[in-house]
Amino acid sequence: MRQAKSLKSLFFYYAKWIALSTLVGAACGTASAVFLAVLEAATNFRTAHSWLLYLLPVGGLAVGGLYHTLGRKVEGGNNLIIDEFHDPKSVIPFRMAPLVLLGTILTHLFGGSAGREGTAVQMGGSIADQFTHLFKMNREERRTLLMAGMSGGFGSVFGVPFAGMIFGLEVLAIGRLHLWGIVECAVAAFVAHFVTLALGIHHTDYVHPVVSDLTVLTGLIAVAGGIIFGLAARLFALLSHQISKISKSLFPLLPLRTFIGGALIAAAFFFVPMLTRYAGLGVPLIVDSLKVPLLPYDWFGKLVMTALTLGVGFKGGEVTPLLFVGATLGNALSTILPLPLPLFAAIGFVGVFAGAANTPIACTIMAMELFGPGVGVFAALACFASYAVSGHRGIYHAQKVHHPKSKYVSRTVEFIEYLFRRPPIAANKEETSDDHK
Repeated sequence: MRQAKSLKSLFFYYAKWIALSTLVGAACGTASAVFLAVLEAATNFRTAHSWLLYLLPVGGLAVGGLYHTLGRKVEGGNNLIIDEFHDPKSVIPFRMAPLVLLGTILTHLFGGSAGREGTAVQMGGSIADQFTHLFKMNREERRTLLMAGMSGGFGSVFGVPFAGMIFGLEVLAIGRLHLWGIVECAVAAFVAHFVTLALGIHHTDYVHPVVSDLTVLTGLIAVAGGIIFGLAARLFALLSHQISKISKSLFPLLPLRTFIGGALIAAAFFFVPMLTRYAGLGVPLIVDSLKVPLLPYDWFGKLVMTALTLGVGFKGGEVTPLLFVGATLGNALSTILPLPLPLFAAIGFVGVFAGAANTPIACTIMAMELFGPGVGVFAALACFASYAVSGHRGIYHAQKVHHPKSKYVSRTVEFIEYLFRRPPIAANKEETSDDHK
Protein backbone atom coordinates (compact mmCIF):
# COMPACT_ATOMS: atom_id res chain seq x y z
CA MET A 1 0.00 0.00 0.00
CA ARG A 2 2.79 2.40 0.94
CA GLN A 3 4.64 1.56 -2.24
CA ALA A 4 1.51 2.26 -4.31
CA LYS A 5 1.08 5.64 -2.59
CA SER A 6 4.73 6.43 -3.14
CA LEU A 7 4.50 5.60 -6.85
CA LYS A 8 1.32 7.65 -7.17
CA SER A 9 2.97 10.62 -5.46
CA LEU A 10 6.03 10.29 -7.70
CA PHE A 11 3.82 10.11 -10.79
CA PHE A 12 1.92 13.28 -9.93
CA TYR A 13 5.14 15.07 -8.98
CA TYR A 14 6.77 14.43 -12.34
CA ALA A 15 3.54 14.99 -14.26
CA LYS A 16 3.31 18.43 -12.66
CA TRP A 17 6.94 19.34 -13.33
CA ILE A 18 7.01 18.00 -16.87
CA ALA A 19 3.96 20.14 -17.64
CA LEU A 20 5.53 23.20 -16.02
CA SER A 21 8.88 22.64 -17.72
CA THR A 22 7.12 22.26 -21.04
CA LEU A 23 5.47 25.66 -20.55
CA VAL A 24 8.79 27.20 -19.57
CA GLY A 25 10.52 25.63 -22.56
CA ALA A 26 7.85 26.77 -24.99
CA ALA A 27 8.08 30.34 -23.68
CA CYS A 28 11.89 30.30 -23.79
CA GLY A 29 11.96 28.84 -27.28
CA THR A 30 9.52 31.46 -28.57
CA ALA A 31 11.50 34.28 -26.97
CA SER A 32 14.78 32.93 -28.40
CA ALA A 33 13.27 32.60 -31.88
CA VAL A 34 12.06 36.20 -31.84
CA PHE A 35 15.39 37.39 -30.49
CA LEU A 36 17.50 35.46 -33.01
CA ALA A 37 15.37 36.63 -35.94
CA VAL A 38 15.61 40.29 -34.92
CA LEU A 39 19.32 39.93 -34.12
CA GLU A 40 20.02 38.51 -37.58
CA ALA A 41 18.12 41.38 -39.20
CA ALA A 42 20.02 43.95 -37.13
CA THR A 43 23.38 42.32 -37.94
CA ASN A 44 22.60 42.20 -41.68
CA PHE A 45 21.49 45.84 -41.66
CA ARG A 46 24.66 46.95 -39.86
CA THR A 47 26.83 44.92 -42.23
CA ALA A 48 25.17 46.61 -45.20
CA HIS A 49 25.55 50.07 -43.62
CA SER A 50 29.03 50.13 -42.09
CA TRP A 51 28.69 53.80 -41.11
CA LEU A 52 26.53 52.63 -38.20
CA LEU A 53 29.74 51.61 -36.42
CA TYR A 54 30.56 55.27 -35.88
CA LEU A 55 27.20 55.90 -34.22
CA LEU A 56 28.03 53.49 -31.41
CA PRO A 57 28.05 56.36 -28.86
CA VAL A 58 24.41 57.03 -29.79
CA GLY A 59 23.64 53.35 -29.30
CA GLY A 60 25.45 53.46 -25.96
CA LEU A 61 23.41 56.45 -24.86
CA ALA A 62 20.22 54.60 -25.81
CA VAL A 63 21.20 51.39 -23.99
CA GLY A 64 22.43 53.25 -20.92
CA GLY A 65 19.38 55.50 -20.81
CA LEU A 66 17.06 52.53 -21.17
CA TYR A 67 18.57 50.69 -18.20
CA HIS A 68 19.03 53.83 -16.13
CA THR A 69 15.34 54.65 -16.53
CA LEU A 70 13.69 51.23 -16.46
CA GLY A 71 16.24 48.57 -15.67
CA ARG A 72 18.07 49.36 -12.46
CA LYS A 73 16.55 46.33 -10.71
CA VAL A 74 17.56 43.96 -13.51
CA GLU A 75 20.95 45.39 -14.46
CA GLY A 76 22.67 42.44 -12.73
CA GLY A 77 21.72 40.16 -15.63
CA ASN A 78 22.82 36.55 -15.34
CA ASN A 79 24.38 37.21 -11.97
CA LEU A 80 21.02 38.42 -10.66
CA ILE A 81 19.45 35.10 -11.67
CA ILE A 82 22.24 33.12 -9.99
CA ASP A 83 21.94 35.30 -6.87
CA GLU A 84 18.19 34.69 -6.73
CA PHE A 85 18.81 30.96 -6.99
CA HIS A 86 21.16 30.93 -4.01
CA ASP A 87 19.37 33.56 -1.92
CA PRO A 88 15.79 34.06 -3.12
CA LYS A 89 14.42 37.49 -2.25
CA SER A 90 11.93 38.63 -4.86
CA VAL A 91 10.61 37.50 -8.23
CA ILE A 92 12.75 38.78 -11.09
CA PRO A 93 10.79 41.52 -12.90
CA PHE A 94 9.44 40.39 -16.25
CA ARG A 95 10.80 43.56 -17.83
CA MET A 96 14.26 41.96 -17.73
CA ALA A 97 13.31 40.00 -20.88
CA PRO A 98 12.28 42.87 -23.19
CA LEU A 99 14.96 45.19 -21.79
CA VAL A 100 17.85 42.82 -22.40
CA LEU A 101 16.46 41.92 -25.84
CA LEU A 102 16.26 45.57 -26.88
CA GLY A 103 19.60 46.43 -25.27
CA THR A 104 21.35 43.57 -27.08
CA ILE A 105 19.80 44.44 -30.44
CA LEU A 106 20.96 48.06 -30.07
CA THR A 107 24.46 46.90 -29.12
CA HIS A 108 24.72 44.73 -32.24
CA LEU A 109 23.02 47.23 -34.54
CA PHE A 110 25.87 49.67 -33.92
CA GLY A 111 28.64 47.08 -33.90
CA GLY A 112 29.37 46.45 -30.25
CA SER A 113 31.37 43.26 -29.67
CA ALA A 114 28.99 41.16 -27.61
CA GLY A 115 27.22 37.81 -27.63
CA ARG A 116 23.68 36.49 -27.38
CA GLU A 117 23.64 33.79 -24.71
CA GLY A 118 23.38 36.30 -21.88
CA THR A 119 20.22 37.66 -23.47
CA ALA A 120 18.66 34.23 -23.95
CA VAL A 121 19.52 33.06 -20.42
CA GLN A 122 18.19 36.28 -18.88
CA MET A 123 14.99 36.03 -20.91
CA GLY A 124 14.62 32.38 -19.92
CA GLY A 125 15.21 33.04 -16.24
CA SER A 126 12.88 36.04 -16.02
CA ILE A 127 10.12 34.30 -17.99
CA ALA A 128 10.38 31.14 -15.88
CA ASP A 129 10.28 33.16 -12.66
CA GLN A 130 6.88 34.59 -13.56
CA PHE A 131 5.38 31.15 -12.94
CA THR A 132 6.38 31.60 -9.28
CA HIS A 133 3.50 34.05 -8.82
CA LEU A 134 1.13 32.23 -11.12
CA PHE A 135 1.42 28.85 -9.40
CA LYS A 136 2.39 30.10 -5.91
CA MET A 137 5.75 28.31 -5.84
CA ASN A 138 7.79 27.89 -2.68
CA ARG A 139 11.53 28.55 -2.40
CA GLU A 140 12.74 25.18 -3.70
CA GLU A 141 10.20 25.06 -6.52
CA ARG A 142 11.26 28.52 -7.61
CA ARG A 143 14.89 27.44 -7.76
CA THR A 144 13.92 24.57 -10.02
CA LEU A 145 12.05 26.95 -12.33
CA LEU A 146 15.07 29.24 -12.57
CA MET A 147 17.32 26.33 -13.56
CA ALA A 148 14.81 25.21 -16.18
CA GLY A 149 14.59 28.73 -17.59
CA MET A 150 18.36 29.03 -17.89
CA SER A 151 18.56 25.64 -19.59
CA GLY A 152 15.80 26.55 -22.01
CA GLY A 153 17.42 29.85 -22.93
CA PHE A 154 20.91 28.45 -23.44
CA GLY A 155 19.84 25.31 -25.29
CA SER A 156 17.57 27.15 -27.72
CA VAL A 157 19.86 30.06 -28.60
CA PHE A 158 22.73 27.77 -29.67
CA GLY A 159 20.75 24.71 -30.79
CA VAL A 160 22.42 22.49 -28.16
CA PRO A 161 19.69 21.01 -25.93
CA PHE A 162 21.91 18.46 -24.19
CA ALA A 163 24.46 21.14 -23.30
CA GLY A 164 21.63 23.49 -22.32
CA MET A 165 20.29 20.88 -19.90
CA ILE A 166 23.68 20.54 -18.19
CA PHE A 167 24.42 24.27 -18.30
CA GLY A 168 21.43 25.05 -16.09
CA LEU A 169 22.64 22.48 -13.55
CA GLU A 170 26.34 23.34 -13.66
CA VAL A 171 26.59 27.14 -13.93
CA LEU A 172 25.13 27.88 -10.49
CA ALA A 173 28.06 26.65 -8.41
CA ILE A 174 31.69 25.71 -8.95
CA GLY A 175 32.27 22.02 -8.32
CA ARG A 176 28.63 20.93 -8.05
CA LEU A 177 25.83 19.68 -10.31
CA HIS A 178 22.29 20.28 -9.03
CA LEU A 179 21.05 16.95 -10.36
CA TRP A 180 17.73 17.17 -8.54
CA GLY A 181 16.56 19.44 -11.37
CA ILE A 182 17.78 17.34 -14.27
CA VAL A 183 14.35 16.24 -15.52
CA GLU A 184 12.97 19.76 -15.46
CA CYS A 185 16.07 21.21 -17.16
CA ALA A 186 16.03 18.48 -19.80
CA VAL A 187 12.37 19.04 -20.68
CA ALA A 188 12.78 22.83 -20.81
CA ALA A 189 15.94 22.65 -22.94
CA PHE A 190 14.53 20.21 -25.50
CA VAL A 191 11.12 21.86 -25.76
CA ALA A 192 12.75 25.29 -26.17
CA HIS A 193 15.11 23.91 -28.83
CA PHE A 194 12.37 22.32 -30.91
CA VAL A 195 10.06 25.31 -30.57
CA THR A 196 12.84 27.55 -31.86
CA LEU A 197 13.37 25.24 -34.85
CA ALA A 198 9.61 25.04 -35.49
CA LEU A 199 9.48 28.82 -35.69
CA GLY A 200 11.93 28.80 -38.59
CA ILE A 201 15.25 29.52 -36.87
CA HIS A 202 18.30 27.78 -38.32
CA HIS A 203 21.50 27.59 -36.31
CA THR A 204 25.01 27.82 -37.72
CA ASP A 205 26.37 24.61 -39.21
CA TYR A 206 29.99 24.02 -38.24
CA VAL A 207 32.54 21.79 -39.91
CA HIS A 208 32.93 18.38 -38.27
CA PRO A 209 36.71 18.01 -38.04
CA VAL A 210 38.53 14.80 -38.78
CA VAL A 211 39.56 13.55 -35.36
CA SER A 212 43.13 12.42 -34.73
CA ASP A 213 43.89 9.15 -32.99
CA LEU A 214 44.04 9.59 -29.23
CA THR A 215 47.61 8.94 -28.14
CA VAL A 216 49.70 10.11 -25.22
CA LEU A 217 51.12 12.89 -27.42
CA THR A 218 47.80 14.15 -28.84
CA GLY A 219 46.19 13.92 -25.40
CA LEU A 220 48.98 16.00 -23.86
CA ILE A 221 48.64 18.55 -26.65
CA ALA A 222 44.92 18.86 -25.93
CA VAL A 223 45.69 19.38 -22.23
CA ALA A 224 48.38 21.96 -23.06
CA GLY A 225 45.91 23.76 -25.28
CA GLY A 226 43.34 23.64 -22.49
CA ILE A 227 45.77 25.28 -20.07
CA ILE A 228 46.33 28.11 -22.55
CA PHE A 229 42.56 28.41 -23.09
CA GLY A 230 42.05 28.61 -19.33
CA LEU A 231 44.60 31.40 -18.99
CA ALA A 232 42.90 33.28 -21.84
CA ALA A 233 39.58 32.86 -20.01
CA ARG A 234 41.14 34.25 -16.84
CA LEU A 235 42.55 37.18 -18.78
CA PHE A 236 39.13 37.99 -20.21
CA ALA A 237 37.40 37.82 -16.82
CA LEU A 238 40.08 39.95 -15.20
CA LEU A 239 40.11 42.54 -17.98
CA SER A 240 36.33 42.89 -18.24
CA HIS A 241 35.94 43.18 -14.46
CA GLN A 242 38.70 45.81 -14.25
CA ILE A 243 37.24 47.85 -17.12
CA SER A 244 33.81 47.71 -15.47
CA LYS A 245 35.27 48.78 -12.11
CA ILE A 246 37.29 51.66 -13.54
CA SER A 247 34.53 52.93 -15.84
CA LYS A 248 32.01 52.91 -12.99
CA SER A 249 34.36 54.87 -10.75
CA LEU A 250 35.05 57.45 -13.47
CA PHE A 251 31.50 57.71 -14.80
CA PRO A 252 28.93 56.54 -12.23
CA LEU A 253 26.00 57.56 -14.45
CA LEU A 254 25.29 54.62 -16.78
CA PRO A 255 24.15 56.60 -19.88
CA LEU A 256 27.32 58.72 -19.73
CA ARG A 257 29.44 55.60 -19.23
CA THR A 258 28.02 53.77 -22.26
CA PHE A 259 28.18 56.95 -24.37
CA ILE A 260 31.87 57.55 -23.63
CA GLY A 261 32.65 53.84 -23.95
CA GLY A 262 30.86 53.76 -27.30
CA ALA A 263 32.84 56.79 -28.43
CA LEU A 264 36.13 55.08 -27.55
CA ILE A 265 35.17 51.94 -29.49
CA ALA A 266 33.94 53.96 -32.47
CA ALA A 267 37.21 55.91 -32.48
CA ALA A 268 39.13 52.64 -32.44
CA PHE A 269 37.11 51.46 -35.47
CA PHE A 270 37.82 54.75 -37.28
CA PHE A 271 41.57 54.97 -36.64
CA VAL A 272 42.26 51.23 -36.87
CA PRO A 273 39.81 49.93 -39.52
CA MET A 274 41.05 46.36 -39.09
CA LEU A 275 39.33 46.28 -35.68
CA THR A 276 35.96 46.27 -37.43
CA ARG A 277 36.47 42.53 -37.98
CA TYR A 278 35.75 42.16 -34.25
CA ALA A 279 32.41 44.00 -34.34
CA GLY A 280 29.22 42.14 -33.50
CA LEU A 281 29.03 38.39 -32.96
CA GLY A 282 31.85 37.42 -35.31
CA VAL A 283 30.24 34.14 -36.44
CA PRO A 284 31.72 34.26 -39.99
CA LEU A 285 35.25 34.35 -38.55
CA ILE A 286 34.40 31.51 -36.17
CA VAL A 287 33.31 29.43 -39.16
CA ASP A 288 36.50 30.36 -41.04
CA SER A 289 38.67 29.45 -38.04
CA LEU A 290 37.68 25.81 -38.50
CA LYS A 291 38.80 25.83 -42.14
CA VAL A 292 41.74 28.13 -42.85
CA PRO A 293 44.54 29.85 -40.91
CA LEU A 294 43.58 33.28 -39.59
CA LEU A 295 45.55 36.19 -38.14
CA PRO A 296 47.45 34.90 -35.08
CA TYR A 297 46.21 37.80 -32.94
CA ASP A 298 42.51 37.60 -33.84
CA TRP A 299 41.73 36.00 -30.48
CA PHE A 300 43.33 38.87 -28.56
CA GLY A 301 41.61 41.56 -30.63
CA LYS A 302 38.20 40.03 -29.99
CA LEU A 303 38.97 39.51 -26.29
CA VAL A 304 39.90 43.18 -25.76
CA MET A 305 37.02 44.61 -27.81
CA THR A 306 34.48 42.42 -26.01
CA ALA A 307 35.85 43.23 -22.56
CA LEU A 308 35.63 46.93 -23.43
CA THR A 309 32.11 46.68 -24.89
CA LEU A 310 30.63 44.79 -21.96
CA GLY A 311 32.78 46.53 -19.35
CA VAL A 312 31.34 49.95 -20.15
CA GLY A 313 27.75 48.74 -19.91
CA PHE A 314 26.58 47.50 -23.31
CA LYS A 315 24.31 44.45 -23.29
CA GLY A 316 24.58 41.01 -24.83
CA GLY A 317 26.61 38.15 -23.51
CA GLU A 318 30.11 36.79 -23.24
CA VAL A 319 29.67 33.32 -24.70
CA THR A 320 29.78 33.85 -28.48
CA PRO A 321 32.77 36.22 -28.18
CA LEU A 322 34.49 33.63 -25.98
CA LEU A 323 33.72 30.97 -28.58
CA PHE A 324 35.37 33.31 -31.12
CA VAL A 325 38.39 33.83 -28.84
CA GLY A 326 38.76 30.09 -28.28
CA ALA A 327 38.32 29.06 -31.91
CA THR A 328 40.80 31.63 -33.22
CA LEU A 329 43.27 30.89 -30.42
CA GLY A 330 43.05 27.19 -31.27
CA ASN A 331 43.53 28.14 -34.91
CA ALA A 332 46.72 30.01 -34.00
CA LEU A 333 48.03 27.25 -31.72
CA SER A 334 47.67 24.68 -34.51
CA THR A 335 50.63 26.33 -36.25
CA ILE A 336 52.97 25.56 -33.34
CA LEU A 337 51.46 22.42 -31.78
CA PRO A 338 51.01 19.25 -33.88
CA LEU A 339 47.22 18.92 -33.84
CA PRO A 340 45.06 19.49 -36.96
CA LEU A 341 43.73 23.04 -37.35
CA PRO A 342 40.00 22.13 -37.46
CA LEU A 343 40.29 19.95 -34.36
CA PHE A 344 42.30 22.53 -32.41
CA ALA A 345 39.86 25.29 -33.34
CA ALA A 346 36.92 23.08 -32.31
CA ILE A 347 38.29 22.31 -28.86
CA GLY A 348 39.31 25.95 -28.44
CA PHE A 349 35.76 26.95 -29.35
CA VAL A 350 34.52 25.38 -26.10
CA GLY A 351 37.75 25.45 -24.08
CA VAL A 352 37.89 29.17 -23.30
CA PHE A 353 34.21 29.30 -22.41
CA ALA A 354 34.60 26.26 -20.13
CA GLY A 355 37.22 28.09 -18.10
CA ALA A 356 35.44 31.45 -18.06
CA ALA A 357 32.04 30.07 -17.04
CA ASN A 358 33.33 27.13 -14.95
CA THR A 359 31.15 24.72 -16.94
CA PRO A 360 33.48 22.02 -18.36
CA ILE A 361 30.81 19.30 -18.61
CA ALA A 362 28.31 21.45 -20.49
CA CYS A 363 31.07 22.66 -22.83
CA THR A 364 32.28 19.13 -23.57
CA ILE A 365 28.74 18.12 -24.50
CA MET A 366 28.34 21.30 -26.56
CA ALA A 367 31.43 20.34 -28.59
CA MET A 368 29.96 16.91 -29.29
CA GLU A 369 26.63 18.38 -30.38
CA LEU A 370 28.19 20.95 -32.71
CA PHE A 371 31.25 19.10 -34.05
CA GLY A 372 30.32 15.44 -33.71
CA PRO A 373 30.86 12.89 -30.94
CA GLY A 374 34.38 12.10 -32.11
CA VAL A 375 35.75 15.33 -30.62
CA GLY A 376 34.40 14.44 -27.17
CA VAL A 377 37.60 13.10 -25.58
CA PHE A 378 39.77 15.94 -26.89
CA ALA A 379 37.17 18.52 -25.87
CA ALA A 380 36.93 17.00 -22.39
CA LEU A 381 40.71 17.11 -21.91
CA ALA A 382 40.85 20.75 -23.02
CA CYS A 383 37.76 21.86 -21.10
CA PHE A 384 38.77 20.32 -17.79
CA ALA A 385 42.36 21.59 -18.12
CA SER A 386 40.96 25.06 -18.83
CA TYR A 387 38.62 24.78 -15.86
CA ALA A 388 41.48 23.73 -13.58
CA VAL A 389 43.66 26.79 -14.26
CA SER A 390 41.05 29.51 -14.76
CA GLY A 391 40.62 30.27 -11.05
CA HIS A 392 37.39 30.89 -9.18
CA ARG A 393 36.62 34.39 -10.45
CA GLY A 394 34.97 33.78 -13.81
CA ILE A 395 32.48 35.78 -15.84
CA TYR A 396 29.66 34.94 -13.40
CA HIS A 397 30.83 36.37 -10.09
CA ALA A 398 27.61 35.21 -8.36
CA GLN A 399 28.66 31.55 -8.67
CA LYS A 400 29.17 29.84 -5.32
CA VAL A 401 32.32 27.80 -4.73
CA HIS A 402 30.90 24.47 -3.57
CA HIS A 403 34.12 22.51 -4.06
CA PRO A 404 37.35 24.49 -4.60
CA LYS A 405 39.61 23.60 -7.47
CA SER A 406 43.08 22.24 -6.79
CA LYS A 407 44.72 24.50 -4.22
CA TYR A 408 48.06 24.13 -5.93
CA VAL A 409 46.68 25.16 -9.32
CA SER A 410 44.62 28.01 -7.86
CA ARG A 411 47.52 29.39 -5.85
CA THR A 412 49.81 29.19 -8.88
CA VAL A 413 47.33 31.17 -10.98
CA GLU A 414 46.79 33.70 -8.19
CA PHE A 415 50.55 34.13 -7.78
CA ILE A 416 50.95 34.80 -11.52
CA GLU A 417 48.14 37.34 -11.34
CA TYR A 418 49.80 38.96 -8.35
CA LEU A 419 53.06 39.38 -10.28
CA PHE A 420 51.24 41.23 -13.05
CA ARG A 421 49.04 43.27 -10.74
CA ARG A 422 51.64 44.44 -8.19
CA PRO A 423 51.31 48.18 -7.58
CA PRO A 424 54.29 50.44 -8.30
CA ILE A 425 56.76 50.99 -5.49
CA ALA A 426 55.30 53.61 -3.20
CA ALA A 427 57.14 56.70 -2.05
CA ASN A 428 57.23 55.50 1.54
CA LYS A 429 56.41 52.48 3.65
CA GLU A 430 53.09 53.89 4.79
CA GLU A 431 51.86 54.25 1.20
CA THR A 432 53.07 50.72 0.39
CA SER A 433 51.20 49.35 3.38
CA ASP A 434 48.00 51.13 2.31
CA ASP A 435 48.27 49.75 -1.21
CA HIS A 436 48.26 46.20 0.09
CA LYS A 437 45.28 46.56 2.42
